[in-house]
Amino acid sequence: MKPLIKLLRPKHWVKNFFIFIPAFFAGALFNSENVKVLLLGFLCFSFVASAIYIINDYQDIEADRNHPEKKNRPLAAGTVSVTLAFITVFVLLALGLGLAYFLEFNFFIVIGVYLLINIGYSQGLKNISILDILIVATGFLLRVVAGGLIIHVAVSKWLLIMVFLLALFMALAKRLDDLLISERDGKQSRKSAEHYNLNFIYSGITMIAGIIMVSYIMYTISDEAMERMGSEHLYFTSVFVIAGVLRYLQITLVEQKSGSPTKIFLTDKFIIITLFGWIISFFAMIYLNKGF
Repeated sequence: MKPLIKLLRPKHWVKNFFIFIPAFFAGALFNSENVKVLLLGFLCFSFVASAIYIINDYQDIEADRNHPEKKNRPLAAGTVSVTLAFITVFVLLALGLGLAYFLEFNFFIVIGVYLLINIGYSQGLKNISILDILIVATGFLLRVVAGGLIIHVAVSKWLLIMVFLLALFMALAKRLDDLLISERDGKQSRKSAEHYNLNFIYSGITMIAGIIMVSYIMYTISDEAMERMGSEHLYFTSVFVIAGVLRYLQITLVEQKSGSPTKIFLTDKFIIITLFGWIISFFAMIYLNKGF
C-alpha cells in the first residue's frame, strides 16, 4: 500500500492550494460555501495531478533509474506494477474530472486544459528546452485561474503575473539541480538538459528573481492594489518577498538543493517564516481592517 501512496505523491498536493489564492485576495476565503467548493476543487486538481505524475513516471522509467533520487520512485524501482499504475490513473481521472464537471463547467474546462498540457509534457514536450519550464509555470497559472472561476471572483492581472514568474523561477532552479546531477554523475537525467548549461541557468534565475522583486514592488504601490486592500502600506510586505527570494537563491546557488520546491517550502524554516509573515500581513490588511 505504501508504494501505491508514494506513487500518488500526496506531498505535492500542496501545490494545489494555489486555487485558494484568488479567494484569499478577494476577501472571500472565510465564506463557508466558498471553502467547501474550494476544498472539492482542491481534490479535483490533486486527483488529476496524481494521475499526471503516474503517466510521467511511466514515460520516465528508464531516465529515473539513472537519477540518484528518482530511481526510488515506485515504477522505476518496480514496487508498483505498470498495470496497477494505469488502473489507478483511470480511477483518479474519473474522480477528478467527474467531480470538476459537477462543480463548475468553466472549472472543468480549465482542469481539462491542465490535463492535456501535462499529457503533452509527458509525451515529449518536456524534452524541448524553455518550453518545458514554461509548461510547468503555466500549470500554476491554471490553478489560480481555476480558483477564481470556481467561486466566480475576478483574478487580478498582477496576481497572474506574480504567480507565473514565481513558478518560472522555481522551475529554473529545479533545472539547475538536474544539470548539476548530470555533470556530477555523467548521466543525463533529463533530455532538455542537453540544451541548458550553467551560465544560461544562472543568468535566467538571476534575471527572473530580479523581475519578481521589481514587479512585486510595482504591484504594492499601484493604485489598483492599494484601493483593493484599503491600505497605503502594502509596500511593507515587500520585505518578506525579497527575503524569501534571496533565501531561495541561496538554497539554489550556494547550497545547491533546489531539486524539490515542495520540500523546500515544507521544511526550510526561513522560507516558512517569511511565507507566514507575508500571509499574516495580507490577512491583517484584507480581513482585520474590513472585518470577517
